Amino acid sequence: MMGQQKRTGHEAIQSMTSGSPIRLITEFMLPLLLGNLFQQAYNMADGMIVGQILGADALAAVGATTSVQFLTLGLCIGSCAGFAIPVAQSFGAGQEGKLRSCVYHAGVLSAALAVLMTLITAIFCSRIVTLMQTPAEIYRDAYRYLLIIFLGIPFNILYNLTASILRAVGNSRAPFLFLALSTVLNIFLDLFCIAVLGWGCQGAAIATVASEALSGLFCLLYIIRRVPQLHIGKADRHWDKRTAGMLIAMGIPMGLQYSITAIGSMVMQSANNSLGSVYVSGFTAGTKLKQLFISPFDAMATALATYTGQNYGAGRMDRVRQGLQEVLRMAVLYGVGAGLGMIFFGRGMAGWFLSAKNTGALDAAARYLRCMGYLYWVLAPLNVYRNVCQALGFSGRAIFAGVLEMSARSAVATVFVPLFGYAAICWTDQSAWVSATIYLFFMCRHVMRRREQELAQQKG
Repeated sequence: MMGQQKRTGHEAIQSMTSGSPIRLITEFMLPLLLGNLFQQAYNMADGMIVGQILGADALAAVGATTSVQFLTLGLCIGSCAGFAIPVAQSFGAGQEGKLRSCVYHAGVLSAALAVLMTLITAIFCSRIVTLMQTPAEIYRDAYRYLLIIFLGIPFNILYNLTASILRAVGNSRAPFLFLALSTVLNIFLDLFCIAVLGWGCQGAAIATVASEALSGLFCLLYIIRRVPQLHIGKADRHWDKRTAGMLIAMGIPMGLQYSITAIGSMVMQSANNSLGSVYVSGFTAGTKLKQLFISPFDAMATALATYTGQNYGAGRMDRVRQGLQEVLRMAVLYGVGAGLGMIFFGRGMAGWFLSAKNTGALDAAARYLRCMGYLYWVLAPLNVYRNVCQALGFSGRAIFAGVLEMSARSAVATVFVPLFGYAAICWTDQSAWVSATIYLFFMCRHVMRRREQELAQQKG
């Protein structure tokens, strides 16, 4: 069977349609988790090196447009992940021809997305930095950093598409290994570009883009050399409107969900930027730690999405339910533990990015993390329910969760920040999480029942 083949001693592809759900998900999740941690090491290396070598203002410049990066890169990352959902479903169903056709269409659509996103973001970069109310003293560095990140969008898409396709066929190990290698290079290039060449904030951006390019090229070469099931022949290079439409219906809503969520974060960050560079520095340090602690949530949810897609393709909704319940329990336990760590050790961890003399920024980061820690466990059901809905083919329904997150963040940032200042910033994320989770709880139950009814009708 296609899903059980192996190549050259390594598991190039792996079926998740039989065996213990929690064991399969955990084995698949571990490389994802390590990969996410290495991905965050990208951001942490930038923050630590920039903050410690160049100072708090430089760190603020790197972090002043974080939400804009999340909006643009999130659209790319989400779209690539969505393009891979039909790949996972075709793999689970054992449909090799459809699998390769989906890979071909995903490649074409991703190339078009790369060109479009790079042109738009590069042209409007200056206006974006101004729109974010970036303080004048850090404007120049913020613009240069963001422009280079935008110019590197094609490399970001290359890695995320190839990595998503490999994960769709059960291989989470190869993307992790290549990401780990590029992370080591990123740290070296950070130090070289900033400390040796003296390129400042833009040196950190150049290091990140170069490292993403390397990881993407390695994933592509791995597919070419080790995964013949994904090789696209002449017969597969036939443009089919129906297949393209299916991928667009999966990918674009997922990308938009990331972007819609990021719009709320942009409003929130813009409100915080207006409070001054001290709060920008503290918020940046706190956000980088938040992203680090989110990595296990992302790994669990992504593993569950691949597992769900394959098992739905195989008609095994009973296994989908079992996997959801087991991952949800594991994610909630982690969320409680991570929240406690943020409450009691947040200020010390913020010191990784800020020197001891930046007491104001350290206090701001600690306050942000402490407030977030109380409700951090809510991210468990939020991520689990959302990824199951998407893996079952309901990416459009999941968009509304992003709308709720955007609305909650925007409302708190615009209404309460002028009244309560930074205190309101510290509770903005939590309002978004709770709003989206309530909706996704009911939506996930609905879409699972619908898919079960459809499969029952097919069997009947």
